[in-house]
Amino acid sequence: MNNDNIESKHQKSDRAWKPFILNVSMVILIFILGIFIGLFARNKHLIEAEILTRAKSYFQNIVFTRRWNADYGGVFVEKKKGMQSNPYLENPDIQSVDGKVYTKKNPALMTREISQLAEKEGIFSFHITSLKPLNPGNVPDKFEREALNLFEKGVKEFSKKEKENNTVYFKYMAPLVTEENCLQCHRQQGYKLGDIRGGISVKFNIADIEKNLKANTFFIFALGGLTIIILLGVIYLFIIQLMKKLSEARKKIEEMAIMDELTKLYNRRYFFIKILEEFQRSKRYGKPLCCIMIDVDYFKRINDTYGHGLGDKVLEQLAGILKSNCRAPDTVARYGGEEFIILLPEIDREGAVTTAEKIRILVEQAGITTGAGTPIPITISLGAAYFSPAYLKKETDYQQLIKAADAALYLAKLNGRNRVEIFES
Repeated sequence: MNNDNIESKHQKSDRAWKPFILNVSMVILIFILGIFIGLFARNKHLIEAEILTRAKSYFQNIVFTRRWNADYGGVFVEKKKGMQSNPYLENPDIQSVDGKVYTKKNPALMTREISQLAEKEGIFSFHITSLKPLNPGNVPDKFEREALNLFEKGVKEFSKKEKENNTVYFKYMAPLVTEENCLQCHRQQGYKLGDIRGGISVKFNIADIEKNLKANTFFIFALGGLTIIILLGVIYLFIIQLMKKLSEARKKIEEMAIMDELTKLYNRRYFFIKILEEFQRSKRYGKPLCCIMIDVDYFKRINDTYGHGLGDKVLEQLAGILKSNCRAPDTVARYGGEEFIILLPEIDREGAVTTAEKIRILVEQAGITTGAGTPIPITISLGAAYFSPAYLKKETDYQQLIKAADAALYLAKLNGRNRVEIFES
């Protein structure tokens, strides 16, 4: 596992985040849209409820006015110039002792005249009607006929929005139930107490309300869209930061799994993975492969004499020399304790020996000093194993290369230490 492999794993992991981010985004989108659609629906319901309440209020006002009129059997008003008497009443006019003429305004006529006055002021209009009207002016229109037929089936009220002359109107209608005071005019039509004899329709302009509702709808969804953008932006930023921290933590864990904590070199576990890869590659392409095993001479004596702290410094210093004097394709690892190992792919025998000798000399020249400034000579023994392409073709066990380097290292120690020995296949 090299850095490229680690980076490749990180890229794959980053791609694995995409479905998570997409799912989170969809949940947030649905949640926020649900909230704002709910707000829109609630707002629309409240406005429509207010319109309906307004229509009912108009209806009840005229019903109470009609009832007051009917309770008194109609109301007489002075008949002024141009005023027409109700042609559907018997003897609608009376004359007072002073010679003034008064004409009777029954509930139906009063309703029509109040409606004309309200419509003239642009407030609302209402119309009394029935399926069997006495007055041709009370013939129902399409909306009213639909409502009256529903009232016959037991429906209590009926309303709808309709567009007329590019203007939106709200229409409401409720039934008129026959009462005792109604029979004086409607008994001859066969009505009885409790019968539905017709209804009153109310109509008023709601174009401004519709316009405001559309503007409010736009505002709600614009605010919803802005909220979604901001919230998704914040969450994306949080996720990116989380991904970055997790990636750094994962990278550190992966490095800890393959790196030696003290020397910052690869550890033994990683070296075995790498030597297997290089062994197979060298066999496949017919390339030589070399391994150098290194041991610090008399390391136990250094620890016993100067302490483990100085021993650690020796190992750290040696690791630095190894890293700075090896090629990029080479793999340098701490094999265990004071032992190190280097894997050198595609290098000839002379190159391997030259590298090992160079490292030996640099370590001997470097030395180390104690905290008191006392110089301590440091030397290393090195065993190199060189497997030619022909030998690799026959060999099947990569560990034979390590064993050969270990055997060469043993020979270097046996021959006096601070030297390089090579096993050549």
